[in-house]
Formats: sequence, structure tokens, C-alpha cells
Amino acid sequence: MAEFKLSGLSCANCAKEMEDELKDLKHGKDAKVLYNSGKMVISNKMEMADVEKVLKREGVSVIPTEDDHNHDHDHGDKQLMIQIGISTILFFVAFLTEKYIPNWGTFSIYFVAAALSGYQTFFKGLKNLFRFKFNIDTLMTVALVGAFIIGDWGEGTVVAILFGVNEYLEGFGMRQARKSMSELLKVVPKTANILKDGIAVEVPINELKLGDVVLIKAGDKVPSDAKIIDGKSSVNEAAITGESMPVEKEAGDALFGGSVNNEGTLKAEITAIYEDSSLAKILHLVEEAQETKTPTELFIDKFAKYYTPIIMLFAVLVTVAPPLFFGGSWSYWVYEGLAVLIIGCPCALILSSPVAIVSGITRSAKNGVLIKGGVFLEQLAKTKQIAFDKTGTLTEGKPAVAKEVVYDETNFFQISGMMEQSSGHPIAAAVMTRVNDKVATLPEMDELTTIGGKGLSGIFEGKSYFLGNEQQIPATSWTDQARNDVAQLKDDGYTVVITASETAILGMFGIRDALRKESKELVQQLHKEGMTNIIMLTGDHEKTAEKVAKEIGMDTYYAGLLPEDKLTKIQQLHDQNGSIAMVGDGINDSPALATADLGIAMGKGTDSAIEVADIVLMQDHLGNLPITVKIAQKVRRVVFFNIAFALGLKILALVLAMLGYLTLWMAIMADMGATIIVTIFGLSILIRTKEEKNREK
Repeated sequence: MAEFKLSGLSCANCAKEMEDELKDLKHGKDAKVLYNSGKMVISNKMEMADVEKVLKREGVSVIPTEDDHNHDHDHGDKQLMIQIGISTILFFVAFLTEKYIPNWGTFSIYFVAAALSGYQTFFKGLKNLFRFKFNIDTLMTVALVGAFIIGDWGEGTVVAILFGVNEYLEGFGMRQARKSMSELLKVVPKTANILKDGIAVEVPINELKLGDVVLIKAGDKVPSDAKIIDGKSSVNEAAITGESMPVEKEAGDALFGGSVNNEGTLKAEITAIYEDSSLAKILHLVEEAQETKTPTELFIDKFAKYYTPIIMLFAVLVTVAPPLFFGGSWSYWVYEGLAVLIIGCPCALILSSPVAIVSGITRSAKNGVLIKGGVFLEQLAKTKQIAFDKTGTLTEGKPAVAKEVVYDETNFFQISGMMEQSSGHPIAAAVMTRVNDKVATLPEMDELTTIGGKGLSGIFEGKSYFLGNEQQIPATSWTDQARNDVAQLKDDGYTVVITASETAILGMFGIRDALRKESKELVQQLHKEGMTNIIMLTGDHEKTAEKVAKEIGMDTYYAGLLPEDKLTKIQQLHDQNGSIAMVGDGINDSPALATADLGIAMGKGTDSAIEVADIVLMQDHLGNLPITVKIAQKVRRVVFFNIAFALGLKILALVLAMLGYLTLWMAIMADMGATIIVTIFGLSILIRTKEEKNREK
């Protein structure tokens, strides 16, 4: 398949019709015209001459995808506005002089003014009439010709001018949404510095191969996913995660393509060619997401298919019924019928959803949230219950000291640190993090022995010490108070690590998976955004689950679940309460993520997260989830308002037409007003809040 950028694609309805025509061409069954991203995808076997004929009929031209500029768009817009400006001046000249010059002179000026603004619409509409194809161009052509035939030259000219303005405005909204989207694409690096025999050689990124070693200087973009083999620096990963705080990197650490090296020089080995990199996948998915039709959009498309013929029939009835059955004036009701044709334009209705959807997806992408389609954005807005995996999602996924009981302040931290400092166990790391806050230097134990399943024993300055679970501690060390404290810590859901001498217990640590800092606030914000059932799913035992759920503020929790149990629980919750979203880490939660109505993965840019979920939180925290819910809800409100407004305005105008009060200029102003309003509301979604901007600081 070949992909092309299109210039002049400003009408969603026209894009759909062009796609249908392309599909009728030889080898064209898979052809697509992507209005939201301004692209065309066709088979390599198709004849470009035939394709260009179809596009030319709609005033659309092809630009090869390697051309990243928008000069053709700018030129076309300027030309249209100049023509409209000249037409407006000529209209006022004719209007102000019609009493002083002959009728043929007035007609000529009005005709030239109308032709300047409406000639493209006229020729397209005329072709459509001969092909019995009824769209907005057909409606406007009939209205223009009809107005001049019945002698309303001035109003016909106003219709042509306002329709030209309307066409510009209709395309303006999508152009702005595409422009905002193109800002994301600017992060794509163009070249890489490959090291060959110790010398850096600049090459295009599409020439990179697996295993190539690249040199990344301060300020350079990382050309593709890579692993540092030499050097140390901080890296800005905002292009991938939306998080602009620099991340410290050193030898052995992974780099994401598109991230920026802040200082120092790095040597890195390419681990993925650009097409397979995280950045390329993200940008590809965001572009694809723009073209995913939501249920609302599918309904509008289906509705519009029958809407235009109905409007044509209604216009005929308005034109002929009053003169035939009620003695009305033919010229008067022909005029009203023409006004009905104008107000019947479906463009504002068709535009109600796409600008808002693309704006929502783009704004979320800027926040580091990848939404794979408008359908998922719409689903998120409707969802009222959301389930979270505990480990690695609500928690950090690594143990930490959450509580401690100290009997011997002098020796507890020092002996614990001496015994754990050489261990690589995750619990030892948690203990050492706490010990390092208390003790500056730690000597070595004279002897240290590991006892499997229990803990450690050691000797220091002739005395024996013990660290581990209850079985590791000698009976002579215990007191009733110590036994009670251990029991209480275990009841509270902690894993207990005890440190003791032969004669006394020095103290004990309560270890648990550390909660994410944002987890409690997250639940509060989701409740505020209308989530009514927030659930925690975990494989931990009941006591631990209960404590964590209570601390965070969960509505419901389920403990002791295996991965397959989580899947079953998601199905049960769906059957009981309707649509449900699932948030997990994108790896071990894959079955549950796939089963939920909406899978949300915490990705940090990982391939598995990008592939398995419908929505990916590219940062390694949950802070943007409530913001994304809010954006989704705003998109939904805007779409429904736009549809109601566009239809409401048309219904009002049609009622005026039946009563005989609708003028041509009122009809075009109502249609243009609807287009302007739905465009402005759709683009308003791009405006980010202070909270979103503050997350970048």
C-alpha cells in the first residue's frame, strides 16, 4: 500500500465520497481517504492518473508523504480568502450602484462576484447533477442557479460568498487539529551519528541497523531505542512519557528513540530499528487512533447518508405544495425551496464529532497518555467502574519498610544493616534503605551465615546475632511484648523481619509493598469525576488487601486472586454492573486487560503495554488518569452539544421555511453559524489546564 498526504481536503463528507469512488477503481477495494489526518492510502497497483482524476473533481491534490510542509494548504487558503475579499467588494459596489446603472450592469457585477467565490462549487455541483449524485455541492449549485433565475442576484451572490467563507471555516477546524497533532511528530529524529572505526558518520535514521553503535551528544535526540554502553547523562523522555523531568541514565540503561540527551556524551547500541521503536509505534498508533470511528460517528455517517435525499425531497415539497394546493406564488415558494436546500447542508453535523475526537486524542498524547482510538475515548467517558491491579499499579511493586518497632535504639539499626548490607534480596534492600537513614557507616560482621527459608545468623565481637522470621529467632530472646508486637504487625498485613541477640530482641521491621504516592489522591479524583465503583484486585492475602484498600479509599477489593481469577472477576463485575475498565502493568495483567471493556496499561514506554491495552499511561504513575477521564467526558459533552446544536438550528430554519419566513442569507448564516460553533467547541478541547501544564514542571 502507498500513502500520500492530501492538500485541499477540507470536507468530511467529500472525503467519504472520494473514498467510495476510489474503491470503484481497479485494485481500489482497500483504498482509504483519512480525513482526520489528511491522508490517502491506496494499493500500489492502482493507476495514479485515475486516482488523480477522482481527487481533481473535489479540488484535492496529492503531496508525496516525504514532503513535510504545508505550503499548498497555505496557498490554497490565501487564494480562497482573496477571492472572497474581491467578491465582497464587488457585491457592495453592485448593491450601492444598482439604482444608477442598467440591470445588465448590476447583473454582471453580481455574477462576477458570485463566480469568484462559487465557481468551484458550481462546477462540482454541475458534474454531480449529471451523475445524479446529491451532496452539499449539488445543493448549493441548485440554490445559486435558482436564485439568479428568479432574479435574486444579490442574495445569490451573498450565498456564494458566505458559502466560500463556510468552506474555509469547515476546513479550518480540522487543519488546526492536524497542526496540533503534527507538533507531536516533530520529535521524530531525522539523522543519527554512527560510529565507524571510531569516527562519527551522520546517516538518515532509516539506515540504522540492530547493533549499530551511535554517538549521542548533549542536545541530540536519541535516534531509536538503544542501550547505553558508555557514558552518563540525564535524558528528557517527554516525547515518550509526557514527563519532562530528566531521568538519570548510565551504562546498561535503556534509551527511548526521540528522547533528548541533556548533557554529556553517550555511546549507545541500537536495540530496535526506527520502525520498531517505541516512538514509531506510539506515533503510528496515535495517527491510526484519529481514524477510528466512534459509535456516535458511525451513527452520524449513517444518518447523513439518508439526510441529504430527505432534504432534497422536503425542498421540492416546500416549492410545489403551496402553489399547487394553497394558491401560493411560485416565485416566492421557489425561493423558500432554495433556502431549504442551503440549510440542508450536512457539513456542520458531520463535523460535530471528528474535530472534538482528534483534539481529545492529541491533548491526551501531549499529557503522555496514548489512546488507541476515539471509540476508547468515548468508552472511558461512559465507564463508571474501574478495577486496579495492586502490585506495580497502586503500589511501587517493591518492598519497603512501612513500620518498625524498636527495643534497642543503639544496636537495632546498626546490627540489621551489618547483616543485610551484602544481601541482594529485595527485602534486604528495603531494610538497607531505612538503615541508611539512621546509620552513617557500617562495619562488617565477623561471620555471616544464610539459613534457607529463615534468615541470617552472624557473629560480631564475639556475640551472636540473628535476623529473619520468627523461626530464626532463639526462644531465649522472646518476651511477651515482642510476641504481641509481631502478631499485631502480621494482623496489619506486614511481612515481619526481626533482629535479635541471643538474649534479647533488638527490634523488628514491618515490610510491605510501598504504596504509590499518588494512589490515595487518584481514588479521590476518580470519585470526583463520577466513578462509582473503584475496585482493587490482588493476589495478596485478605489482611494485606483490606489494609491497602482502606488506606487508599477503595470501594471494593478482592484478595487471593490468581491471574485467571482476575479475568473471571472482571467478567463477573461486568455482568453485575455494566461496563468496566481495568488498570494494570500491561504484562502479567494481560488477560484481565483484554477481557475488560477498556484496558488501561501503565507502560513507561514498554512494547507489551503499547500492544495489549486500549489506553496506555506512558509515565510510570497514575496521575494523568483522572485528567484523561475528564478530557474524555468533555469530548463526549462537546460532541453531543455539537450534534444537538447543528440539528436544532436546522430544524428551526426548516420550520421558518414552512412558514415562509426563511431567506437565503438567513439559511447560509445558520449553516455557517453551526459550522463555526461546532469547530470552536471542538478545538477548545485542545486547551490544557494549569494542572496539566504544572505536571511538566
